Amino acid sequence: MRKLIAAINITLDGFCNHTAMIADEEIHQHYNELLSNADTLIYGRITYQLMESYWPSVVKNPTGNKPMDEFAVLIDNISKIVFSRTLQQVDWKNTKLKNKIIKEEVLELKQQAGKNILVGSPSLIIALMQLDLIDEYQLNVQPIILGSGLPLFKNVKDRINLKLLKTKTFGCGAITLYYEPAKK
Repeated sequence: MRKLIAAINITLDGFCNHTAMIADEEIHQHYNELLSNADTLIYGRITYQLMESYWPSVVKNPTGNKPMDEFAVLIDNISKIVFSRTLQQVDWKNTKLKNKIIKEEVLELKQQAGKNILVGSPSLIIALMQLDLIDEYQLNVQPIILGSGLPLFKNVKDRINLKLLKTKTFGCGAITLYYEPAKK
C-alpha cells in the first residue's frame, strides 16, 4: 500500500505561509527527493493556486538555480488532485479537480500501485488526518516566528498521538520532523 504523507513547511510558532519560508538550495533539494519518491500530490484550492501561479513559469523560464529549477519540473510533471468546492476548472497539466473528499476514494488511491502520495495543504492535512488516512507527517519547521497567520492544526478536535521516526536538520536552521500516528 502506498503511503499518504503530509508534508508541509511551518514556522516555529506553527503557522503555514509558503511565502514566508526559507527556500534555499538545500530545502529545495530535500523537496526534490520527496517529490521523486511520490507520484501524486493533493492540494486544496488556496495552495494549488499559489503553486500553479508560480512553478509553471519557472519551467518555461528557468532561474539558473539547479535545485529550484528541478523542483519546478518535478512539481509540474507530478499528478495533482485539487479538492475545491469553488473552482470550476484547473489549468495546470496533470491536474484533476474534485469537489469532495471521500474516504473510500482516498483509500482506493492508496491501494493502487505506485509511489507515495503527498498532501501539502493545511486544510487537507487536517481533513485527511481526521479521516485517519495519513501514514506519515513530515513537518519542516522553519526558524521563523510570524506571530500570526494560518495555524496548521487550527481545527483539530481530537487528540492524536504521534511517534517520532527521525529528524533532519538543514544549514539554514530548519528541521524536518518525521512522525507516524502512534498505534492505538
